Amino acid sequence: MRSFDRLYIGGEWVEPASSATFTVLNPATGEPVGSTPEAVQADVDRAVEAARAALRSGPWAEMTAADRAAIMRRLHGLMVERADELANLITAEVGAPILFSHFGQIGATHMVLDFFAGLTESFAFEEVRAGMLGPVVVRKEPVGVVAGIIPWNVPLFITMLKFAPTLASGSTMVLKPAPETPVSAAVFAELCVEAGVPAGVLNVVPAGREVGEHLVTHPGVDKVSFTGSTAAGRHIGALCGERLRRCTLELGGKSASILMEDADIEAAVTEMVPNYSFMNNGQACVAQTRLLAPRSRYEETVDAVTEVARSMKVGDPSDFEVGLGPLIAERQRDRVEGYIRTGVEEGARLTTGGGRPAGLDTGWYVEPTVFADVDNKMRIAQEEIFGPVVVVIPYTDTADAIAIANDNNYGLSGSVWTADVAAGLDVARGVRTGTYTVNGFGMDWGSPFGGFKDSGLGRELGPEGLEEYLEYKSINLPAGTEPELRY
Repeated sequence: MRSFDRLYIGGEWVEPASSATFTVLNPATGEPVGSTPEAVQADVDRAVEAARAALRSGPWAEMTAADRAAIMRRLHGLMVERADELANLITAEVGAPILFSHFGQIGATHMVLDFFAGLTESFAFEEVRAGMLGPVVVRKEPVGVVAGIIPWNVPLFITMLKFAPTLASGSTMVLKPAPETPVSAAVFAELCVEAGVPAGVLNVVPAGREVGEHLVTHPGVDKVSFTGSTAAGRHIGALCGERLRRCTLELGGKSASILMEDADIEAAVTEMVPNYSFMNNGQACVAQTRLLAPRSRYEETVDAVTEVARSMKVGDPSDFEVGLGPLIAERQRDRVEGYIRTGVEEGARLTTGGGRPAGLDTGWYVEPTVFADVDNKMRIAQEEIFGPVVVVIPYTDTADAIAIANDNNYGLSGSVWTADVAAGLDVARGVRTGTYTVNGFGMDWGSPFGGFKDSGLGRELGPEGLEEYLEYKSINLPAGTEPELRY
């Protein structure tokens, strides 16, 4: 159990402004995982000022891109060394199956940081262009103080999607982890201290929504990077719009996975359902939760999906053989069970699951659940459930499959499964979504990640993810000048 009685602000562990705390309970056992202070507005004010001070003067303000990359490399090494500890902590804090914690939670975090460290070493933060009257130096400068607002489902990975480009750009961050996962954020701060991240570059203020809104609207914040629900994203986007404040919003999803006529249904479903539909206990914005099957092979697909879901081992997420652990909290289980009831009321056919697993009376468990005979207009096909529930929808032909995939307000992820990769690529071109995979699921660290429609604004990962943390400045020089570039 890790307990913290101070907040990490300005390079120090400081007394919080109130005595309020967050106590984290293991969603599988109900046992305490740890605790941290609950930040209040005064703590946020102090954190923002520390982040601004680091931009104005001190070692961070003077560092070159190579210096920043060296710090990122040290942080990467420390995180790799502590990988087992971090994975175990995330499993205890979130309830993620331990295998997923090692690869999807912590391993992916390492790889994102490694990518951005390499990008920082090679990125042209200044370049010369031939202007109309003379050379122009185009500078890409830090955006400033970033408010990083993190959800509970993959906390360290999403932190790194925001903090790595913050470091790469030379910006600073006030990080607000979710109330459910503040302990991992405090441990991450310890690693940053050990890696030599200068004072004020990272400040951690665990808090709820009201204090989070204070951070979003704080006059000392230059950019907000938020991952979470679409409803919250709309509100944050409106607040940023009123202030002409830059924002990146990575929001919800209801991704469709299209099984083509020529697909190996059994092989596709065996890979997809446990790994991409039920990943992280179904609590993933990119989860493939609408499975589209050709009418000619519909019952075959339903049977295959049902069998795979039934075969998943549900239980203690610290067991490497368990594929499905608990949901994060009782309120989340209530939400998922409410959607299951809605699906039955809408007329969908429940082929497996729908209840609580036998013998798991402690913890917030829901059985892996499959609905067949689903119309894409149903709520269970349109709304993000964020739990272990998939729907199987029939389609007539390829054009119909693409139309069904697009008939949704979200556009975050998706996949197509086929023996003809060229045909799969054409399907991918037709689906309005930010990330798509032929015969699998993937997020490539060197390529942009983000959503169309209600799935968000802006992009993370890739050079595009770094660009979101930079401001452009054009410096016009006299003809004949040969400027020395500075990174």
